[in-house]
Amino acid sequence: MLKSPGRQLWVDFLSFLLSIMAAFQFPGQTAFYSGKVRDVYSIGNDRLVMIASDRISAFDVILPKPIPFKGQVLNQIAAYMLKATADICPNWLEDVPAPNVSVGKKCKPFKIEMVIRGNLTGHAWRTYASGQRILCGAPMPDGMRENDYFPSPIITPSTKAEQGHDEDISPEEIIAKGLMSVTDWNIISEYALQLFERGKEIAAKQGLILVDTKYEFGKIGDTIYLMDEIHTPDSSRYFYGEGFEERQAKGERQKQLSKEFVREWLIAHDFMGKEGQQVPAMNDEWVNTISQRYIELYEKVIGERFKPQSLSPEETYRRVLSSLDKIKKEERI
Repeated sequence: MLKSPGRQLWVDFLSFLLSIMAAFQFPGQTAFYSGKVRDVYSIGNDRLVMIASDRISAFDVILPKPIPFKGQVLNQIAAYMLKATADICPNWLEDVPAPNVSVGKKCKPFKIEMVIRGNLTGHAWRTYASGQRILCGAPMPDGMRENDYFPSPIITPSTKAEQGHDEDISPEEIIAKGLMSVTDWNIISEYALQLFERGKEIAAKQGLILVDTKYEFGKIGDTIYLMDEIHTPDSSRYFYGEGFEERQAKGERQKQLSKEFVREWLIAHDFMGKEGQQVPAMNDEWVNTISQRYIELYEKVIGERFKPQSLSPEETYRRVLSSLDKIKKEERI
């Protein structure tokens, strides 16, 4: 594992500022969108260039400091997982020309995130602890403890807000509001459950438990595609398998790899993204800790040593152009 990501903090902070002030301009570019953690470029009407930044968000707020190597970690885990699940459903990815860059098909997205939960953790646990037993239309049995397995994984969708907070929503509400047809919901929910099962299998081989995750889908014509990233620390929560049952029996906290520890730190500092709350300051030690946790998850999930890579903007641009040219040539064959 990399021992000293802190030395990159200043360089990454400058890159963070540059990503806010300026963006690439690619040939054929028709749109640009800077999200919470990604910069997305539309090329023509049918392709996207997605750059994973080192920005980090929680409670739908971008935190004040970038996390070294986070973009590379997210991009490379997502690419690995998309390739490992391509037999389950079509996905958007076509090429990974740079450590933090992916190129792929542009889909018309469903404005819904498909959240799959195998354990009673995080938002589900907070809802459960408040006394509720229904989450997004999915029943949660009485008598459960935090982190217990559900009898079978549950789907708890949320709206995908362009601004502000995502909101819980039930399948009935999704269909009633015209966000998906019944047919599309049935296909997508089945895809999501199969993807989750595959994710659990991959995690188990590395001694991990995939606890919960989210998937996003879109369409090209009548075909449904899996979009965005999957099974990364930004979209998923993992527990260590070793000692899980013992910790549950003793009522101890589970050792986990996810972004939840960032949310917990924010909550402990009286921040949950609510109006009037101030984002707490992040010192270098805390930023380094977050970076190490992301790198640890990469190495645990992928089973390989993380190799940090830094490319200049010029080299990144050159590689993206080469990738787009290659994809165009392949389409003509």
